[in-house]
Amino acid sequence: MGTTLGPARNAGISAMIARLPAAPGVYRFRDAAGDVLYIGRATSLRSRVGSYWSGLRDRAHLAPMVARVARIEAVACDSVHEAAWLERTLLTRVLPRWNKTPGGQEVPVCVVLDSRPARPRLSVTHLPVPEPPVAGVEYFGPYLGGRRARLAVHGLTRCLPLGYTGARLRGAELDMARARGVAEADRAAFAGTIGAALRREPEAIARVRAHLELLRDQAARALAFELAAQVNQELTALDWVTCPQRASMLTAADFTACGWSGGILTAFVIRGGQVAAWTQDRCPEAAAAPFLAATPPGWAAWAHRNAILAAALNHPALDAGS
Repeated sequence: MGTTLGPARNAGISAMIARLPAAPGVYRFRDAAGDVLYIGRATSLRSRVGSYWSGLRDRAHLAPMVARVARIEAVACDSVHEAAWLERTLLTRVLPRWNKTPGGQEVPVCVVLDSRPARPRLSVTHLPVPEPPVAGVEYFGPYLGGRRARLAVHGLTRCLPLGYTGARLRGAELDMARARGVAEADRAAFAGTIGAALRREPEAIARVRAHLELLRDQAARALAFELAAQVNQELTALDWVTCPQRASMLTAADFTACGWSGGILTAFVIRGGQVAAWTQDRCPEAAAAPFLAATPPGWAAWAHRNAILAAALNHPALDAGS
């Protein structure tokens, strides 16, 4: 059953939902006083947000909250992974009344690429990253979901068996390396491709994906369906760890990324490498200029795109419905 509101409110909410993109992102509901009621994430913003007014089903307990929503705000993300991180970082710092879990359920991890000659390996570890840095050891991430990260590692090492390129292999490990046609001389190439894929370099990702797809299809043709399913899960996990994700970083950076459009200044405050706050305020273009100039170049397009979305959702034509 849908939520019943006054005709003007229903019209305003419907107009806001229609302006949401069918893209991953994070949404925020505010009441008439401007207080945040709820923060959530979506694979498709328009579909997910619209579902609150088209039938709550097993979320009937949210009906009182939905009846109070006067404004919808949203951030369009470049991936579902980015949306998951953004929701987590926001909820870790502020927990609105209708949210129950600070930070979400997924475990944050990173992937460790150890290319030192003795025992090269690829592994998953929990945060924080140890200090000081060690030569020959790189950390990638962070990622949400230990299981996904481990599946991605399995997929990468299935294609690029880095562990069998070590200088101290003995017994069964040495026999396995010979059986797979792998030697110490492959270590640098394997580590280089793995590192490039984890740095989200398209060519390296495409190479690993093509190899995994070939192995999956070969397994399916051989009726090894369990193996085919496992490799397919590894492909999905590889996509998770290599997709765009900027809401959380391993570097402890502090800055503010801003975008402006239609009289709305949208700001993302990054503290310790994570998006700590997301604000939207009315602001003349001239006053916004210093904030835009201080935005790191790598964040400018993303922030501007979300400022355009903020302006669309705050369009004066919608005010009567609020």
